[in-house]
Amino acid sequence: MRRDAEVGMAGTLNLAHLRRRYADEGATPEEVLREVLGRIEACTAQHVWVDLLPHDDLLLRARALGAMSAAQRAELPLFGIPFAVKDNIDVASYPTTAGCPEFAYTASRTATVVARLEAAGAMLIGKTNMDQFATGLVGTRSPYGACDNAVDPAYVSGGSSSGSAVAVACDLVSFSLGTDTAGSGRVPAACNGIVGLKPTRGLLSTAGVVPACRSLDCVAIFAQCVADAGTVLEIALGPDPRDPLSRYETLRPGRRALAAGGFRFGVPSDERLRFFEDAESQHLFESAVAQLQAMGGQRIEIDFTPFLNAGSLLYEGPWVAERLAAVGRFLHQRPQALLPVTRRILEEGLAYDAADTFVAQYRLAALRREAEAEMARIDVLITPTIGTQVMRAAVEADPMTANRELGYYTQFVNLLDQCAIAIPAGHRADGMPFGLSLVAPALADRDVMMLAARFLGERLPKVSAIDEQDDIRLAVVGAHLSGQPLNHQLTARGARLQRRCQTARAYRLYALRGTHPRKPGLVRSLPSGAGDAIEVEVWSLPTGEFGGFLREIPSPLCIGSVELEDGEWVQGFLCEPHALVNSEDITAYGGWRAYLHAVGT
Repeated sequence: MRRDAEVGMAGTLNLAHLRRRYADEGATPEEVLREVLGRIEACTAQHVWVDLLPHDDLLLRARALGAMSAAQRAELPLFGIPFAVKDNIDVASYPTTAGCPEFAYTASRTATVVARLEAAGAMLIGKTNMDQFATGLVGTRSPYGACDNAVDPAYVSGGSSSGSAVAVACDLVSFSLGTDTAGSGRVPAACNGIVGLKPTRGLLSTAGVVPACRSLDCVAIFAQCVADAGTVLEIALGPDPRDPLSRYETLRPGRRALAAGGFRFGVPSDERLRFFEDAESQHLFESAVAQLQAMGGQRIEIDFTPFLNAGSLLYEGPWVAERLAAVGRFLHQRPQALLPVTRRILEEGLAYDAADTFVAQYRLAALRREAEAEMARIDVLITPTIGTQVMRAAVEADPMTANRELGYYTQFVNLLDQCAIAIPAGHRADGMPFGLSLVAPALADRDVMMLAARFLGERLPKVSAIDEQDDIRLAVVGAHLSGQPLNHQLTARGARLQRRCQTARAYRLYALRGTHPRKPGLVRSLPSGAGDAIEVEVWSLPTGEFGGFLREIPSPLCIGSVELEDGEWVQGFLCEPHALVNSEDITAYGGWRAYLHAVGT
């Protein structure tokens, strides 16, 4: 039975709508919470949740947010926004099951990515259903029940982040977190007709996430629109000392060609495109390609073979064995606790040895070079997210074949260190959605988000600000300010001062010890109301000079995303938290120059 009416109300919890309700209608977080809980109770999609947070805990959080002053609320970009997380992501004091009740444990610490979102004002509602141990793309491999598709329960919901996608598609939360190793943050988006963002690997910390393949795992974001996914990414990203695989590199600005036309998009050759006898999906893909051309894009056919060959390594190579690093002991001690299909996949990892691993790494390195050569010809790669919608009956008849079909266009992305976004791109005659994927090299996340927003007719997210001169906008706070000792590192590279302004009222500034020349450290303050606005200069640095500039930045300083007073996000100097021990808090001075003047330096 189709759920047109239920899915049709999607959009009423998106960030723009809720922000208007809070700002213009006087809505309170408690009112929104009660509305969300009512929607969850009325929702006919089954097996979406593993656990909702206890009612008293939810009310306590909502009332604490509601008690904040207007100034405090203004500092929280996700004030009162309800969200959900996949149940392989830790939330302190609550169980994490990873889709296996006998594996469950009570988390002692909240995953970094969740903590950052809560610090921005978001309200966590609960933990969502998933394919057991994130092993599968179908959404049916759960002892908590197969999660219903949001549109038609005769079809799979997609996995492994099934519940997270359905919760957004049914408008039960504003956004949700999943994980993505082989496509688990994109396939469910395509199955349920929403946006699924798989960021560059390492941008979002995986500390506090039960691993699948730890070297490939990403935290993914489900949302009702591209702008919401981009906002969540910009708030949650950043290096994390708890996650040694987190990235210290910064996102590059979105390129003007992708925002205004004149871009090149790659499409697999016809013999590599597969729709599994679904003529409607094939027609919808061709229509999407035509729309991109009408937007000013140049269609370029690429050799898709290295991408497919890389993707095949995920389940036909030793990366299956990497899954044993997380749950191998549990598998050995309690094999009967696993679903038969999950156990079968994990046990395949026992067939590989260390030599197989190195051979596969050499093979992947060669395929990555071939894929990079193809990607160098284009700005963005375009594919279907899935070739066709898969019915539950097909999974029951042949679960492995159905899983391979769903992963045909997604499995290569993490192995090749790429970013991707899945977006809705039309519907078949039976109402089932068709999904389009945009894929780009690592750190080009803003490129795919900007083009995806244009395709959907959305206003471009502010966080994806276009780089007019193909330059990087960089906020400097200390020794690189005009007239300071290291300013020459910018001017010698052709950087231009654009403006002087302040950060958002969310930062603290410290005078670091033992640095020469003397330098401050800027950090974003997580507790509400604990930060202030700090003086900065915004410089425009040619992209080609950015790598050389980065090499001159000594620890503990690093480059990350900095929010300015008008809400714009730019790249900027930040400081690793460990360096703040015994450093002087100089936030009250409002900036480095004022501090130097006060101390007579």
